Parts: sequence; structure tokens; C-alpha cells
Amino acid sequence: MSVILVLAGLALLVVGGDFLVRASVGLSFKLKLSKLVIGMTVVSFATSAPELLVSLHAALDGVSDIALGNVIGSNVANIGLVLGITAIISPLGVDKDFYKLNWPMMMILSFALYYFLKNDNVLTALEGGIMLAALIIFLVILIRSSRKSNKANLEDVDDSLAVVSNFKIAVWLLIGAAGLYFGSDWLVQGAKQLALAIGISDYAISVTVIAIGTSVPELAASVIAALKKEKALSLGNLIGSNIFNIAAVLGLTSIIKPIVVNPATPEILSTNIFWMIGFAAILIPMIIIPKRFEIGRLKGMILFGAYLLFIFIALK
Repeated sequence: MSVILVLAGLALLVVGGDFLVRASVGLSFKLKLSKLVIGMTVVSFATSAPELLVSLHAALDGVSDIALGNVIGSNVANIGLVLGITAIISPLGVDKDFYKLNWPMMMILSFALYYFLKNDNVLTALEGGIMLAALIIFLVILIRSSRKSNKANLEDVDDSLAVVSNFKIAVWLLIGAAGLYFGSDWLVQGAKQLALAIGISDYAISVTVIAIGTSVPELAASVIAALKKEKALSLGNLIGSNIFNIAAVLGLTSIIKPIVVNPATPEILSTNIFWMIGFAAILIPMIIIPKRFEIGRLKGMILFGAYLLFIFIALK
């Protein structure tokens, strides 16, 4: 039953997230927001909604291990699993601007999260608010920078949603909200039952099974694009997802319900958060050595191999 709940929860999260993105973009067009702002804020927030609902549901349910494991695991999976497998299939070119803003912000937030948690084993509402405020400032700078350079990646914004009726947007919002609510609830309950059944912690399930599950849509889209020899993914978007996971998902969750590190899972601060920071940090030397601004098959294999090692240690 626990496996069915986990799979059904993941499926509902994927469907609910997709409908929420469509509804959010359609509504943003109605509000006359520019395509640039929609792509960089609305789409990013909407695509982080599944992780947000899972973390929020877990925190309110008293299992903050799942809230933390979901984000730490997702950030590791984005680089080790999604980027690693995609690069193995088809080498990826890297935008030279990514290390000027996106990467430093990801590193700052990663270290900030570690500091806040290490300080008193709690991510408080104030600390969550600081990270959320940092995200808003980052987005303002990013939008201004993109307007000046005209390099914004707007492929995620579907122009056809500009002419969608208000009724359809409302229906999509309802479907999306219902999918995210019930999907996150089933996933958290299923994860707790599964952890109990196989004798491992809630955290171990969240940092592996849940994190992989929430990364599947991105992985599938990237693999299909790579096989078709199309542009598989944007490293900037992948890093952006990690930024939103820390600042928006954990930031908003901790504002509503402070996230406490469970003394029974010391590996959160002693091991796994360093994996998250390590995967983020390794991108710079990996991109500039030996072939500049490309992640080829060998680098992809290294990332994926490191991810498999992370999973093995997490489940040990």
C-alpha cells in the first residue's frame, strides 16, 4: 500500500504541477505581465510548487526530515542525475554567463542553509524570510540583467496560453491545486509507511525516492530532447531550480512552520548537505577543465557515478 501511495502521489504531483504552470502563465498574460517576467518568476515558482507542497505538508505533519530531504535530494538529483544522464547521451554546451550570477547565488544559499541549520538545528521563520528576500532581490537583478543583454531564455513560456479563457484558467487552477494537495499528502504518508516497512528513516526515503520522483519530469524531457539532438536543457534553468528549492521551498515552508533537524538523523548536517554543496561547487572546475564551457560524456559519467554513490550512502 505504501508503494502505491508514493507512486500515486508522485503522479498527482506531476499532473497538478503541469496544470498549475499552465494556469499561472495564462493568468499572467491576462494581467499583462511581460513574457520575460513570466518566464523568470511565474514559471519558476509554479514548477517548484510540487516540492513546496511536499515540504510544507511534511513540516505540518511533524516530519521535517522529509521537508529537508526533499530539497537536499532534489538539488543533488538535478546535477548528478538530470545533468549527468543528459550529458552522457549528448554533450552540453554551457552559457558563459551562468557563473556570473546563477552559480554564485546557488552557492550563497547553500552555505546560508547550512549555517542556519548548524547554528541551532532549526530553520526559523526569520531565516526563511531572509532567504526568500534574497531570492526576490536576485530575481529583480536577473530580470534587469536579462533585459539589458536580451539573453533571456523564454522557451518555457507557451504563447498559446495568452488566449486561454478565464473559465479554462480557473479549471486548470482547481485541478492543479487539487493534484498538488492530494499528491503531496499521499506522497508524505506513503513515504512514512515505506520507511517504517523497510526499516530506514523518513529522511532516507525523502532524499532518494521522493527526490528522484520529483526530478523525473525534468529528466524525461531532457533525455528525449538529447536523443532528438535538440537543446536538452539549460544549465541556468537547472541552477535556478536549485535556487528556488532552497529559497522559495524551504524559505516559505519555514515561515509557515519552522523546520527542525531531527536528532535521529545527524547525517543531514554531517554528510548529505555537504553532498549538495559539493555537487554545486564542482560545476565550475568541471566546466572550465579540460574543455571550456562544455559538459561532455566523461563529465556526465562522473556526475552520474557520484550520484549513485550518494544514493548508496543515503540508503545504507
